[in-house]
Amino acid sequence: MSLLNWLGFLFLAALAFGAAGHALLRKSDSRSALGWVTVCLLFPLAGPTLYILFGVNRVRRSASRMRQEIKAMVSSEHLAFTSTSTTINSAALHRSFRQLDTVGRNILKTPLVGGNCVEPLFNGDEAYPQMLLAINQAQKSVYLSTYIFATDAIGRLFIDALARAVARGVEVRVLIDGLGEKYSWPLASRVLKKKAVPTALFTPPKIFIPELHINLRNHRKILLVDDTFGFTGGMNISQKHVLSEQPRSPITDIHFILRGPIVGQLRETFLDDWIFTTKEPLDVTTTTPDPTGDCLCRAVIDGPDKNEPLKTLLAGIISAAQTSIRIMTPYFLPPRSVLFALKSAQYRGVNVQIILPKLNNLPFIHWATQHILEDLLDAGLTIAYQPAPFAHTKLLLVDDCYVHLGSANLDSRSLRLNFEMTLEVFDRCLSDTLTQHFDSIMSQSALATIAELQSRSLATRLRDAFFWIFNPYL
Repeated sequence: MSLLNWLGFLFLAALAFGAAGHALLRKSDSRSALGWVTVCLLFPLAGPTLYILFGVNRVRRSASRMRQEIKAMVSSEHLAFTSTSTTINSAALHRSFRQLDTVGRNILKTPLVGGNCVEPLFNGDEAYPQMLLAINQAQKSVYLSTYIFATDAIGRLFIDALARAVARGVEVRVLIDGLGEKYSWPLASRVLKKKAVPTALFTPPKIFIPELHINLRNHRKILLVDDTFGFTGGMNISQKHVLSEQPRSPITDIHFILRGPIVGQLRETFLDDWIFTTKEPLDVTTTTPDPTGDCLCRAVIDGPDKNEPLKTLLAGIISAAQTSIRIMTPYFLPPRSVLFALKSAQYRGVNVQIILPKLNNLPFIHWATQHILEDLLDAGLTIAYQPAPFAHTKLLLVDDCYVHLGSANLDSRSLRLNFEMTLEVFDRCLSDTLTQHFDSIMSQSALATIAELQSRSLATRLRDAFFWIFNPYL
């Protein structure tokens, strides 16, 4: 064998074993690791090439790199804010709260914050008037972060209100996801900038300087006014949420108005995202809002630059449930850890109910979801389809005392690829209100059955299974 052949052999061996070793060290799923190791060793050129293209988690690496660049440029005092609000010791909690609080406290390393008021706002009919009123009455600051900012009739109302706030001397900052804003035309960022509203785009895709960042999306929804009011939930800014106007493609959802010290945690999240996007630290006074209610809250900040705290938290909360679990989500393709926790809870005697939309705006997710439902129904879970219009609501209700709300769906995109913000709320009154809403929707919904799933044609089952394969990317 010639020297050139030997060098080629050594190069391929180094490439194959190097890629296989990287997969062994970096893959958290043993089956994924085994698959990539096998491919790399059996196909010493094609295998490592495929692994480099599709196996390396560039989402987390890119997000972490971007964060490190920001931290290197901006002093740490602008990246972290210490809350002076009253935190709640676990021992002081009612015993029905303690186990659920322990899960979040140990995973997130943050205590509950007391003295909050959290109220649900159903659809844009209730949410948008309150949000616009808060902006119109703002005296110091308005911070808005959203995934979609439509420039339809309701979007124009928000744009005009923000412009008037700027004219009054209010500090206004608007952060829109760089991909999400492309759902509407003209682009909201251009209209806002024409009206002198300071606006930034979160990792916008760039074609000519190839920075696609398709998966680095900011899915958080935050509105903060004067450090007094906070709004969050699953609702974007779009006329589609105003059901009274009978839009062409209506969407139901729930947003929430927050008062109290928890507003400070939302502010920290927005300011961090603003620095992340613009490299501009905002000179803000970090006063903590006064207590205004009895809700105990904890913000959950998740993203591809973190070690999947939200996924771990959901699995832990479900595993800690004692009596009931109610889930409402538009997209249901959870990781195996959450699926196993749901089945285990049902086997322990917990009543698990899940409401999904009958009409989904992403049909391929509905098809992929159908592939996993039979196993859950066989375990005894109750699954129902909510009738149209499309339901975009994201809720987890546990044991009539715990509410998990926010921007995250129960799918890989939210739990692994997006920047999300959710909220843990311990409050029986809020839980009762949302449980009544859930039960009302359940009474109008059609139950999914094993017989119905088994009656699907072979072509339909193959279609559903095919799209389920792509679950990590949907």
